[in-house]
Amino acid sequence: MSSKGQHRPVLLSVLLERESANVKIKKPEIVHGLANQSKKGEDFTMLKTECQRTMGDGVTTFSVFGLFDGHNGPAAAIYSKENLLNNVLNAIPPDLNTDEWVDALPRALVAGFVKTDKDFQEREKISGTTVTLVIIEGWVITVASVGDSRCIFDSAVGGIYYLSADHRLDCSEEERGRITASGGDIGRLNAGCGTEIGPLRCWPGGLCLSRSIGDRDVGEFIVPVPYVKQIKISTAGGRMIISSDGVWDALSAEAALDCCRGMPPDAAAAQIVKEALRADGLRDDTTCIVIDILPQEKRAVPSTTPKKRVKRLFMSLFRKKPSESSSRSDKKYKGPDAVEVLFEEGSAMLSKRLDTKYPVCNMFKLLMCAICQLELKPGEGISVHAGPSSSVKLCQGDGPFLCSSCQVKKEAMEWIRPSGDGYSGEND
Repeated sequence: MSSKGQHRPVLLSVLLERESANVKIKKPEIVHGLANQSKKGEDFTMLKTECQRTMGDGVTTFSVFGLFDGHNGPAAAIYSKENLLNNVLNAIPPDLNTDEWVDALPRALVAGFVKTDKDFQEREKISGTTVTLVIIEGWVITVASVGDSRCIFDSAVGGIYYLSADHRLDCSEEERGRITASGGDIGRLNAGCGTEIGPLRCWPGGLCLSRSIGDRDVGEFIVPVPYVKQIKISTAGGRMIISSDGVWDALSAEAALDCCRGMPPDAAAAQIVKEALRADGLRDDTTCIVIDILPQEKRAVPSTTPKKRVKRLFMSLFRKKPSESSSRSDKKYKGPDAVEVLFEEGSAMLSKRLDTKYPVCNMFKLLMCAICQLELKPGEGISVHAGPSSSVKLCQGDGPFLCSSCQVKKEAMEWIRPSGDGYSGEND
């Protein structure tokens, strides 16, 4: 789910210039809570609030939150939890300043997701996983997602922002077209006598998702290329909810937010899970992460503070807003305290997602694979824009480049046949 077309992207440099005349704004305080009810034991989470990154002038910190909802066993979810973040970070050049690092994240997330999938499939396991990965650097939030877990953000200045995409086959005609063009079949379960039941599924395999990490038995047209959205939030902060489909099958975004107004994150996460189970029962693993992004002056108060004062603080920050509607916000904000969309892209085509038209032009080195970071010898690299497995002369304008193994992965995902025919569409 996304709010594409409703929020105009704004360059990060423009926003930074807008704030340059003001006093330097401190990083927000990040407070989070987690709740889970397990049925299959295939949901896994990542909660990291103090990740360190070395810069030219010192060390800075950022936060990472992830939700991995596995299927056909937990192997893919566990592997992704243990390896995805490192693969993303390894795809970013060292010694970038904060602005460059943030600009590089969307493309590094694509490379990291594809590498994680490629490496896991080489283990010849058939499980798969959805992934929602959130990286918070200062007031900028970057979210990458495959599958049907979702991430929403409720801004303290008003409006709900949908930061992930739903890759269920029922939800996207574009994704269904991509899969059928790649050789997959789409249909529901046949219950006999011509009766079809349940959600649309991809055959072989019967997966109801168009994107995931793993799922070796389904086919390479189920791709790991994530939808990525990056926003700069208001310095007033807000609340983020990351949940597996066990929550979203039972509750709307508005219902999830409304049921936990005024609660601190740990209690809010527990309440959301409770409401989801009350509405739909425990039919699947049900996991919820609630993250409050607070101005420093409104950071979480110590446990010695009276409970009534704590409750008043969170109620003032996350009380129900009279101006909210039951649909996505279409308000037009102006000024430095607006929520601004910096980047949004969901194409399944690596030639588009790894293109060089980014603010950090030297993101991918000429002699290094853009996905697996393998060092390439002169003449070895294959342009991401190239056709079936043919090396091309190394030219800076043709990059970024892939190693032969990652080129095979790209061709399989995009169903490029020896004739050069294949799917060339772009997903929203």
